[in-house]
Amino acid sequence: MTTPRTTRRPLVIAAVMAAMAMVAIEATIVSTAMPGIVGELGGLSIYAWVFSGFLLTQTAATIVFGKLADIHGRKPVLLIGIAVFLAASFLCGLAWSMPAMIAFRLIQGIGAGAIQPVSLTIVGDLYTARERGRIQGFLASVWAISAVVGPLAGGFIVAHASWSWIFWINLPVGVVASGLFLAFLHEGERRERRPVDAAGAALFTLTVAALMVGLTEAGEGRWPVVGLAAGVGLVAAVLLAVQERRAPEPVIDASLWRRRPIAAANAASLLAGMALIGLTTFLPMYVQGVLGQTPIVAGMALTVMVLGWPMGATLAARNLHRFGLRRILVCGSLLLPLGAVAFVTLEPGSSPVRAGLGSLVMGFGMGLLSNAALMLIQEIVPWTQRGSATASNIFSRNLGSTLGATVFGAVLNHGLSAAGSTVTADSLQQALAAGGLPGDAESVRLVLQHALHQTFWAVLLISALAFATALLVPHVALGRTREVPAE
Repeated sequence: MTTPRTTRRPLVIAAVMAAMAMVAIEATIVSTAMPGIVGELGGLSIYAWVFSGFLLTQTAATIVFGKLADIHGRKPVLLIGIAVFLAASFLCGLAWSMPAMIAFRLIQGIGAGAIQPVSLTIVGDLYTARERGRIQGFLASVWAISAVVGPLAGGFIVAHASWSWIFWINLPVGVVASGLFLAFLHEGERRERRPVDAAGAALFTLTVAALMVGLTEAGEGRWPVVGLAAGVGLVAAVLLAVQERRAPEPVIDASLWRRRPIAAANAASLLAGMALIGLTTFLPMYVQGVLGQTPIVAGMALTVMVLGWPMGATLAARNLHRFGLRRILVCGSLLLPLGAVAFVTLEPGSSPVRAGLGSLVMGFGMGLLSNAALMLIQEIVPWTQRGSATASNIFSRNLGSTLGATVFGAVLNHGLSAAGSTVTADSLQQALAAGGLPGDAESVRLVLQHALHQTFWAVLLISALAFATALLVPHVALGRTREVPAE
């Protein structure tokens, strides 16, 4: 008689952390190496798509793979995602031109779109909400550590080896994670095989891709491309609506998105993602360009945000039973506008410590809000919908980041033009990256102060909307039992 195999939770969580570390470190380690890559491959005019393309396919694939995990199980879908990610990483290291690099990054984003939601779904399967808070704190630490280690590792690799290794270092990590999942994650056989809505998945991917291309190009002012993307996205969205009405197993479960706790929590996550991208994009520019601090100080003012995130997640885990998910979520959302107040009060003579404190408070709030929102959503759905529900929250946060980049970029450009300056946001970023300001430094500093002040007011407004939205989340009682075998 065969002995039933038992899932070993600690080893599975180690695999989850390894898999998510590959995705978490991608942005920071690649951005550090990009100047060297552009110098060798060329293609400076399109290199931004190395990042935009990855985010585009990752965001579009998130919902699709979340649904597939509900249909076919977490393990096979996650292993496929890791395989796609590793294959694309290997090809990125072999890229011979910038268009080839962008193509391989698009594929890599598809793999990342499977790894992140399915990994978090596995955590939701293996642990109850009371246990899961502590694990979410561990996972938040992965992102914080990656944000700090990524630039250092990228700089070291570029200085002492080929830039290809910034992609190839994923290979041993991914192989180890896959081995742990194969050996120690064992799912039950009670799930029902259901048809896959391939047409709906394709139309959804096209809709999201068109939306994100439109938003990205709007930030660059390329309005003909924006118009084309909007047209394609509208047609795809209409066809998607028709397809999802008749599909027996739609990839977009409308009943799931209509549920008040999920809709409100996802809306709050979207707005929080918008506010966060405004902070990460423009705070270093202010500290360096207006306060006149070094790039190291500017980086430190932002780094405390990624340190505050796991601190908030850990505190939420320890007090989950005392305060409940809703109170923690609302408290985290309240800290976002409170932290943003520090930025709207910044002046040219302010200390960078004030900027760091505001960054810390917002990071702490994000740790509370993001983990509470995810756990709340996972708590109210059955196993057969948990992958889709988890993916919906990650999708909302990623979409918020893209929306925020466009909105705050427009606010900054408006502030620059309203001040009567011919300086553009792109020229400012290039000058700051080179270590100096263009033209008359003092006059440009005043223009930058005016424009960024408007941007920080927009961050405060979006943060306040996130808090107001979080208030709409109803109370959700804890107490769901584990639904899969675990050690």
